[in-house]
Amino acid sequence: MPTQIAKQWSQAPAYAPAVSIPMQPFVATVLLLIGFLLTALFSIIDKKGVVGLGKQIAIAIPASISLGFGFVYLLCAVGVFV
Repeated sequence: MPTQIAKQWSQAPAYAPAVSIPMQPFVATVLLLIGFLLTALFSIIDKKGVVGLGKQIAIAIPASISLGFGFVYLLCAVGVFV
């Protein structure tokens, strides 16, 4: 006789990823491209004064997020599901 948890488990819907599996290589490519372009921009901006620090932060945060998600999608695209 199955328990209540086993019943709920068998009736639960199947997991569906936010980005479909065929789209993951494309999403990884786009995110990594954006991240690398922002990283290149970060290396050539003016780094003097408070305004320079604001520019650095404004470019570094999106670059970091884009590269992070890009690498996760790259791993998922090649079959290493994290």
